[in-house]
Amino acid sequence: MTPGAIFPEQYTALLDDKAARLRADFGPFDVPELEVFRSRDRHFRMRAEFKIWRHDGKLDYAMFRKGCKNEPILLQDYPIGSEAINALMQPLLDACREQEVLAHRLFQIEFLSTLSGEMLVTLIYHKALGEEWIEAARPLQKQFNIKLIGRARKQKIVLEEDFVTEALTVNGRIWRYQQVENSFTQPNAGINEQMLGWAEGATTDFSGDLLELYCGNANFTCVLSRNFDKVLATEISKTSVNSARHNFSLNGVRNAEIARMSSEEFTQAMNKEREFNRLKGIDLDSYEFSTVFVDPPRSGLDKGTEALVQRFDNIVYISCNPETLRENLETLTQTHSVERFALFDQFPYTDHAECGVLLKRRS
Repeated sequence: MTPGAIFPEQYTALLDDKAARLRADFGPFDVPELEVFRSRDRHFRMRAEFKIWRHDGKLDYAMFRKGCKNEPILLQDYPIGSEAINALMQPLLDACREQEVLAHRLFQIEFLSTLSGEMLVTLIYHKALGEEWIEAARPLQKQFNIKLIGRARKQKIVLEEDFVTEALTVNGRIWRYQQVENSFTQPNAGINEQMLGWAEGATTDFSGDLLELYCGNANFTCVLSRNFDKVLATEISKTSVNSARHNFSLNGVRNAEIARMSSEEFTQAMNKEREFNRLKGIDLDSYEFSTVFVDPPRSGLDKGTEALVQRFDNIVYISCNPETLRENLETLTQTHSVERFALFDQFPYTDHAECGVLLKRRS
């Protein structure tokens, strides 16, 4: 498929096929009826990045099929991108073309948009940026009412701020999140709202304390904090940890703490195999954990983390890779049963499937 190309009239059939594959793949785990969450069929992606292709004295946005670096697909629009990205793409590129200091050696443009109307744009160059670039870029930022960043090798120039603030509506309540340039955020905001609603609903009747591993910018942490007495979250990225703390404050979350450490390190701390300065001030023994929430990378849970989460009565698992999810469930279903199973269509028109699983300890 051409990058960015979509066929909305095929969306329902493609989603049905994806759901059928999941049902077949996870049938051996005796999963309940699959809950399917649809995406918008266009303009669902809140971030995008494009190479800049130079030809015949012109600049165009370009994407490439895998393995075809010298065969660009030139783009005038990006149907899977948000309306805000599509509205800005060509006017912004036209404005860059008009000023040599902005166009010279520009090789990539990245967009980060929000449902709440903010836009952050990063212009990336194969040259050092100086005062001349800043003087040309400031009017551009004002003209389009955007936040603008310039990047080059070992250089990052932030004209205003390097983040946007998203507003997500979950079960009738608005949650606000700082989303920092060049750090992970959920790309499909509409599906993210549905994922958060599903996770909140799945844990509504739970009690005790929550442990969350791989918490990112506290996307799930803030919402789930309503259902538990206390929350302890872990995340390895320093940028995401800082955003998580900011988002706790932004949303009035007062019962959550975060430790900057990997799941493997936290497992060692829980097993009392090592002491960590990063846990100073956090008394692990004071928590009465009943539930663990995990949203691991594509590699899934390592063996040590599998063993750790099996200690909890309830496991909520968000997965971006059905293959590693199946591998983990081979172990987790030895002690827990699958109570809920969901498909969130984070990436329509692709084979990618984002899953949500609720497991409870077997009697």
